[in-house]
Amino acid sequence: MRALLLVIPALFVVGSLLRLSSEPRQDPPVGYADTPHLPGSPWRVHDGTRPQPPVVTPGSGGTAPSDAIVLFDGRDLSRWKSGDGPARWKVAEGAMEVNGTGSIRTQQEFGDLQLHLEWAAPAQVESSSQGRGNSGVFLMGRYEVQILDSYENRTYADGSAAALYAQYPPDVNACRAPGEWQSYDIFFQAPKFDGDTLVSPARVTVVHNGVLVHHAREFLGATTHRNVAAYAPHAPTGPIELQDHGNPVRFRNVWARRL
Repeated sequence: MRALLLVIPALFVVGSLLRLSSEPRQDPPVGYADTPHLPGSPWRVHDGTRPQPPVVTPGSGGTAPSDAIVLFDGRDLSRWKSGDGPARWKVAEGAMEVNGTGSIRTQQEFGDLQLHLEWAAPAQVESSSQGRGNSGVFLMGRYEVQILDSYENRTYADGSAAALYAQYPPDVNACRAPGEWQSYDIFFQAPKFDGDTLVSPARVTVVHNGVLVHHAREFLGATTHRNVAAYAPHAPTGPIELQDHGNPVRFRNVWARRL
C-alpha cells in the first residue's frame, strides 16, 4: 500500500509535465508600451510588438547567404543570356570566362540590390592600360563599375578598377596582382523618375577586396565613353550585365539580394 501511495503522486507530476509540454510556449514579454512614438512611424521606441527581422543564414567559405539569388554557382550559365540567345562564355573549374562571344546579361531584372561577385584578370600580362584585364559590371544594364587589372598598371583614373567608368575613380586602388581572385561587394540604389523628370539619381557603394572605395556615390547618368553621362527615363528594373571587352577575365561566386 505504501509503495502505491508513492507511485500516485509521481504519476500526477509526470502527467502535469506532459500537459505543460503540449501547451504552446509563451515567449516572455519584451519591450515597452509606454514610450514615445518614433517620428513618422507607427512604432514606439523599444516597441515590444514591432515585427522581428527575418532570419538569414550568412554565407561562409564563399557560399551565398540563404536569401540570395545565386546567379552563377560555378556549373552553368542558365541564369544568363547573350542578346536573344543563351550565354556562351566558357565554364571550367568553377568559373565562367569571357571568350569573345559577347557580353552576357542576367535573365532576371533588378532595381535596388546588393551584388557580390569575384573576378580575376589573366595571370599572363599581355598589354597595358585599358587593354589589360578589361571588363565591367553594369547595374540595370546601364551603370558600370569598371573591371580592370590595375595592379601596377597606369591608365586614366576614371577607367581604373572599381571606377564608376568615365565618372569617378575609386578612392583607393585596392587591386590584387594579375591572376589573383578579387571581390566586389556592390550596394546599388536605382534612380527614380517622375515621367521624364529625374527625382533621385542612382547611388552606389562599392567595396573592393574588403576596402571601401565608393560610399553612396551618385552616378552622373548612364555610362558613356569619351562623353559626359546623362540620365534618360527608363524602367525601374534592369539586368546585371558582365562585359566582353576582349580580355579573358574570369568570374565566380556571383549572387544578388533584392533590397
